[in-house]
Amino acid sequence: MTVLETDLRQLDASITADPSAPRVVGVRAPGGYGKTALLTRWAQLYRDAGVPVYDGRHELPARDAAVLVDDAHRLDDDRLRALRGLAVSGSAQLAVAYRPWPRRAALTELVDAVTRVRPPVLLGPLNRTQIGERAGLLLGSKPSDDLVNLVGEQTGGVPRFVDRLVRAVSETPDCSVPATAVEAFRYEVENLDEGVRRLLLATALGAGLRTDLLASLLGLDLEALGDAMDGARASGLVDDYGMLLPIAQRALVALSPWERRLGLHQRLIEIQLARSGPLLPLVRPLLIRPLLGEPVSGPLFASAFKAAGDEALAESPALAAQLFAAAVDAGEPALALAARRAEAAALSGDLDGGLRLADQAIAAEAAADRAHGASVAAAVLAHRGLLGSSTELYRWAGEGSAVPFAALGLIGTGRLAEADELLSQPGSGGPPTLLAGAARQLAQGIRESVTGSATTALATLTRAAVLIEPLGRNVLLPDTPAALAALVAMHCGEFAVAESVLRRAIDSGMGGAIALRRHLLLRGWTAMLRGGFDAARADLVAAATATGPVEPRDWLLATGLEIGLARRDSDLSALRTVWDRAREAIVRHPADLFALLPLGELAVAAGRLHDTERLAPHLGQATELLQQLGNPPLWSTSLSWNRMHAAVLDEHPEDAGRHAADLAAFAPAHPYCAAVADAARVWVRLLAGDVDADETESSARALAAAGLVWDGARLAGQAAIRTTDRTAMVALLDCARIIQGRQQEPTQETPLADSATTLSDREREVAELVVSGLTYKQIGEKLFISAKTVEYHVARMRQRLGSDTRSDLLNQLRGLLGTRA
Repeated sequence: MTVLETDLRQLDASITADPSAPRVVGVRAPGGYGKTALLTRWAQLYRDAGVPVYDGRHELPARDAAVLVDDAHRLDDDRLRALRGLAVSGSAQLAVAYRPWPRRAALTELVDAVTRVRPPVLLGPLNRTQIGERAGLLLGSKPSDDLVNLVGEQTGGVPRFVDRLVRAVSETPDCSVPATAVEAFRYEVENLDEGVRRLLLATALGAGLRTDLLASLLGLDLEALGDAMDGARASGLVDDYGMLLPIAQRALVALSPWERRLGLHQRLIEIQLARSGPLLPLVRPLLIRPLLGEPVSGPLFASAFKAAGDEALAESPALAAQLFAAAVDAGEPALALAARRAEAAALSGDLDGGLRLADQAIAAEAAADRAHGASVAAAVLAHRGLLGSSTELYRWAGEGSAVPFAALGLIGTGRLAEADELLSQPGSGGPPTLLAGAARQLAQGIRESVTGSATTALATLTRAAVLIEPLGRNVLLPDTPAALAALVAMHCGEFAVAESVLRRAIDSGMGGAIALRRHLLLRGWTAMLRGGFDAARADLVAAATATGPVEPRDWLLATGLEIGLARRDSDLSALRTVWDRAREAIVRHPADLFALLPLGELAVAAGRLHDTERLAPHLGQATELLQQLGNPPLWSTSLSWNRMHAAVLDEHPEDAGRHAADLAAFAPAHPYCAAVADAARVWVRLLAGDVDADETESSARALAAAGLVWDGARLAGQAAIRTTDRTAMVALLDCARIIQGRQQEPTQETPLADSATTLSDREREVAELVVSGLTYKQIGEKLFISAKTVEYHVARMRQRLGSDTRSDLLNQLRGLLGTRA
């Protein structure tokens, strides 16, 4: 345990109070911890009291003199024995400072004699507060937090190194470690014991504290290695755990002769390659700090870079890409690493680079891992919305997880029979790895969603998501189990399941950086469909700020979400703005099973903007795809529901009726399908002017119970607008408000407040929407009241506020609401 400052002050006080009293003290600490400074302080106290001070390195003085011995570990045995005699005399004023290593027998005897009198003073590193105080004394002013943090991190609080770095950093314009601070360590480095020096240099080059590796490298047995480690700790260049201080690591590498560094580094690499040990810690520094000032080359370093790249791929694809490139620069054949470089590039977000390298691997017959390259290219093309091309590459790869991924793509592009044939082939899944197992469950889950039970499909996909989690965030997939599970869940109304699986995927980083944007967008879709518009917008913003370019698949999903939010906000201007981008997004993404949600939302927008002809070819492709799959209810329901609304908005009641009939055919498959089908039937009746309040309310509540809260509220609100029965209108409006989560309002007008500038709750709602620029019809749709009622509220506010013009009314309302024009 290190000595406290209060204990040192007590020693100071005892010397001052009775300088001639016998006193034997031992001071033990590694180099740089302040032993010399402490003895210098005590020497001054003795001299101030008139007591002679000797360093004990020559003839011992007469009585009544203080003997203060520094670096006792450097003294010869005769001198140590003489000091021991002084320590046991009982009348000496003796202080002995020493390092914990080396401990020769004579030094051990002296230390034992000294510590029998009192425990040794154990000096330790400075804490952050002490570093700040010390820096302030050196600089003459309070140091910045950045400087204190830098000094603490680099020096570990070793006092000598703290002083050295504070002075050096204070002379630089930025808070960084200057070369002069490193050069100042030359004395410590050059005066290290040779065995300790080799040990520390090996540690600095990346060997760490692996005793088996260090023993092989240095040719030492474990006992000798332990002795060298004790010497390293005594040097002050390592912390309490034996880890090199950052500033010391810099100094050892920079100040050791290059031939010594090169020879040691090569030997380390040879040992690790021979034993298949980890190479990443050894070669990673070479990317930043080449041994000879330029990149290393040769078969040894090429093999090391390649092996380190394989190690890094699972946790840091960007680093792996750098290491693979360094291997090629060092002499590794480019084609031998093309597939691995492609995977690393793709996982780090460089899909262009990944695709280019994968294509090189596929095209060259002499390339290793051609199948691996094909799988990488297939995954990249899936991210770019080209599921058909992706599928063909997976089929060509034909091994491991590529087979079930190919089957997944076949189903997604409407070729179910081919997928079944592929999955039925003996050994189609390859060895039963976690990835192959998860891929097979993905294919089985999607197949089940097309041909069987939605519940079973969702359970299978959720299990696939759990199965793949141990593989980490950097597994290159065409799509993640979480994304596909969420899509299936949204298509059958299991929005809570979708949100849960996506949240877990985002938290765990499933699929790496290239999957994050998709997960955020799908979670935004889940929130929007449930009526959580603020949460949906937050996820949309988060997805927009995610790293990397937006690929076509994510772009389509994002524009569909933007359009859905604009439509639900009754924001026609925003809808028109996003529609221009959406048309380009849909052109770049061929129709597939997993893009039906945004396609359906775009269909509704096209109906609202009376631009359905532009989307007709894409809807035709989607219809054909679903027909090829046998019109699976789970995947067909949402698209038919959206197409029915598109027909309503585009004023094509016959088409709306046809889509409602399609939905009726899907109703028996699942309660969600039944709720949507019943709501479609009610919508068709509403279009014909047939409003049954009880039937509509029941259908609207069923929609909300199925998770489509906004759709349920809208159905009730639109029915209220269309009915001529006031009692039915009030009941339907109350139903819409309850579904939407609003408090039910009384049917009678609330008396106006006495103050002419106080708005009622309903007037405040109308006022906020008026100043935002919405039309009376749009306000009515949002609040589930008629446009006439909105007009009535506006007229009352104008009368109460004394506004003669609309602009005057808007100015007064902005003032009341605290908004600006």
